[in-house]
Amino acid sequence: LVIDATQWGNSARWINHSCQPNCEIADEKDRIFIEACRDILPGEELTYDYNLQLGEPHTKAAKRAHACFCGARRCRGTMLGSEE
Repeated sequence: LVIDATQWGNSARWINHSCQPNCEIADEKDRIFIEACRDILPGEELTYDYNLQLGEPHTKAAKRAHACFCGARRCRGTMLGSEE
């Protein structure tokens, strides 16, 4: 199952990626929920780790094409997750 916010996504499509997110995805019976994983301050941006999977090797070019600029102290530099 792939959720693609560019194809009629819901309001969760406005939540950005971060390597140090304040939210996480919960999958419950074919429904996806965004849950806070810590207290979120008023006005703070909601973020979660996109953990993108390509179904092919994550090459340097693929990592550059899915670059992350979240600014987290431990930013991994890409929105790609661990390879399956």
